[in-house]
Order: sequence, then structure tokens, then C-alpha cells
Amino acid sequence: MSNTNEMTLEFESKSQNESFARTVVAAFAAQLDPTIEELADIKTAVSEAVTNSIIHGYVNCVGTIKMHCKICDNELTVEIQDCGAGIENIAKAMEPLYTTRPELERSGMGFSFMEAFMDELEVKSTFGVGTVVTMKKRVGKTERMKGYAQESNQKVV
Repeated sequence: MSNTNEMTLEFESKSQNESFARTVVAAFAAQLDPTIEELADIKTAVSEAVTNSIIHGYVNCVGTIKMHCKICDNELTVEIQDCGAGIENIAKAMEPLYTTRPELERSGMGFSFMEAFMDELEVKSTFGVGTVVTMKKRVGKTERMKGYAQESNQKVV
């Protein structure tokens, strides 16, 4: 039997809810016993995804952001979904330093951070309809023990 758990949270696309989303995902991920570094990576990636929804998805309006989190064994999946503006060109949007809102003095590194801090990143978007960002990260003691075993050529099941 696998270790599974899920939760869904919906909140308004207001900047003060970005820190709320970070806190909620950290509390949910805590059951995997992540390291401080793993937790910081997850929180940063979620922060970037939520911020993208707020400043790019819902320009000059307030909408709903949905965060769905799932744990299956030692893997955390986080999905951030908005019904905002959507992304016209996902490949271009994922280029480092690219931004459609240069007046906000943002760095354009959101997707790069998500990609760097998580094990998997998938972005699906329909221009004018919305965006779904799905991120996965393997965390916790099981992964650390496998890593230690690989370093010492031991087998951990």
C-alpha cells in the first residue's frame, strides 16, 4: 500500500495570498520529513507559480487560483491553476529573463526557478483561457537514504 494524501486550496489572486500558499504547501509537505533545503525549494517554486498567476494571469483584476497538492510515496506534486489570460507562447515565456510585464521590475526568472528547484515542471496553457503549472519533487528520508546508499554502493529498498 502506498502512502498517499491530497489537498486542494482555492484563493483570490491577491499578492498577500502568495505567502499563504507557501505556508500551506510547506505544512502539507512536512509529512514527508523534507530537509530545510527541500522545503525551501518547494516554497520558492510555489511562490513563483502563484506570483505568475497573480501578475500575468489576472492583469488588473482579481480571479481565483487553485492549488492542488498530492503526495504519493515520497513524491510531492503541486498543481497551480488559474483561469486568467493564459500564455500565448509557452516556450518563449520559459526563456530566462523573458517577461511580458517589464514595468513591474520582475526578473523574468519564474519558470527557471521552478525548473531548477523541482524535479519536473509541466506548463499547459490556452491563451485567453488560463494556465496549469504542474511541478513534482521527490523528497524525504527515502530519497536521502537512497542517495547515501548510492554514494557507498549499498542497496536500500
